[in-house]
Amino acid sequence: MATTRTAHTVWDGNLLEGSGTVAFDSSGIGDYPVSWAARAEQPDGKTSPEELIAAAHSSCFSMALSNGLTKAGTPPTQLNTQAEVTFQPGTGITGIHITVRGQVPGVDEAAFTSAAEDAKANCPVSQALSGTTITLSASLA
Repeated sequence: MATTRTAHTVWDGNLLEGSGTVAFDSSGIGDYPVSWAARAEQPDGKTSPEELIAAAHSSCFSMALSNGLTKAGTPPTQLNTQAEVTFQPGTGITGIHITVRGQVPGVDEAAFTSAAEDAKANCPVSQALSGTTITLSASLA
């Protein structure tokens, strides 16, 4: 069964001086302020599209890696995944770097890296972002 999740943003004013609020409608987890300054300069307690993409990518990647390792008979004890989305004003998103450290009993570094590469290539968010360069650093804890 397909699922659909929704969010919406209300933006007031022009790009440089305006601001908005992004609301997570499906989950109801809250409304978060967003602004150009938070995107292109310092966050100052506000989020950005890139931070939201990083959150989506790190969680999707973790799920895909956990699933792949479990299907291989070596379920992880813990995965700690960080996604860094780089934004260059005037250019756009220039890359995403995923760093994952895993606690996976019975898996060596090569097998873990191979599973992580598979997750990077096949998680739905990676596939949706396939027009962007995505790099990976994977290691066991």
